[in-house]
Amino acid sequence: MKVWKGCFVYAAVLMLSAGFGLAQSKAPAGPAGMDQLKSLAGNWEGEEEGKVVHATYKVISSNTAVMEILNPPDEHDMVTVFYPDGSHLMMTHYCATGNQPRMRAGTANGKEIQFRFVDATNLPSSSDGHMSGLVIQFDDADHITERWTWRQNGQDAVHVFHYRRVKS
Repeated sequence: MKVWKGCFVYAAVLMLSAGFGLAQSKAPAGPAGMDQLKSLAGNWEGEEEGKVVHATYKVISSNTAVMEILNPPDEHDMVTVFYPDGSHLMMTHYCATGNQPRMRAGTANGKEIQFRFVDATNLPSSSDGHMSGLVIQFDDADHITERWTWRQNGQDAVHVFHYRRVKS
């Protein structure tokens, strides 16, 4: 009798373990573009209008978000966090101007991810200056281009950053 109970418990543990593994393998994939963002982890150096810019990407929060720290010359550091929101890829940009635009990816096709403005915190008026768009272009494994759109008084200005991965 004890042998049968032991076999039953062992079989139950095996079935639960197998079921857990199956459940994990059927977990939904993250939103399009998230894996590409995770692949950016590390240090990058680039330029914008002839000035050297540094960026660091780090996968954070138990592999669920990516943080970019942008070190532009002559300005304060800025942080952008990319994260899933259900099936959508979102970002919040903590701008040196003191506002925090949120953007949603509308396109992520393997070559680029396009983010468009959703809303912002600490933005008194939509005519006040804020980032309203970002396109990240994956040129190859070690080169990316970012096109940030700044909107103020209804006018857009695009700032282009060309980055290369810093090899250690």
